[in-house]
Amino acid sequence: MSFNLIEIFQSMGLGARIVAGVLLVMGLASLTVFVERIIALRRSRQQSKQFAATVAPEIHAGAVASAIDVAAQYPHGALARLLWAGLNSYWQAVNDLEPSDLTPTERARRCLERQLEELGADLRRGMPVLSSVGSVAPFVGLLGTVLGIIAAFQGIAATGSGGLSSVSAGIAEALIETAFGLAVAIPAVLAFNYLSTAIARDELALTNAAGELVDTLEGWGERAVQESRRGRVA
Repeated sequence: MSFNLIEIFQSMGLGARIVAGVLLVMGLASLTVFVERIIALRRSRQQSKQFAATVAPEIHAGAVASAIDVAAQYPHGALARLLWAGLNSYWQAVNDLEPSDLTPTERARRCLERQLEELGADLRRGMPVLSSVGSVAPFVGLLGTVLGIIAAFQGIAATGSGGLSSVSAGIAEALIETAFGLAVAIPAVLAFNYLSTAIARDELALTNAAGELVDTLEGWGERAVQESRRGRVA
């Protein structure tokens, strides 16, 4: 029997074909998630770099409103979304006429913490698909193998011929399912590990950026207090 995937698929039973179709869908799903995440992460990093270079002068000058406007121009950059949320919360707290027990910096800090969780969930969107495919695909392939072997022995029992050629052909067709399952699972696991490392690196950078922003906001608050004291003394 020649190794022809088309002929092997045509000779499979209904159950084995269903399993092969499921594995094909799982492989396409994992490939789609991987490509989409790569594109999304690359776009986010590019916009974050552009935003960091553009907003730096505004941050150093203390121009909060201008920095917020700049951040709004980079909707796909994780850094821009993070700083927009923190600066917007700070700006609203500064201009809020109603008394509050929380300082503008503390309100911004809490907003940044919530935004970090939201961005982390957004960065990891689709990752459960890769994890599920990597862990389940081998078992799905094994199921196809078991179904194929059962079908092969049923065929032998029906025809009454138990020659080596008929047995080996049926087993070879069944083992294709296991190989297919591994071929789907291995790339999914590699993609999951690669993306997990890349996302963890981006999350660490966002956490550091949030800490630096909080330090900057505290510096602005201390500067405002000092200027207020100088005005009173004068």
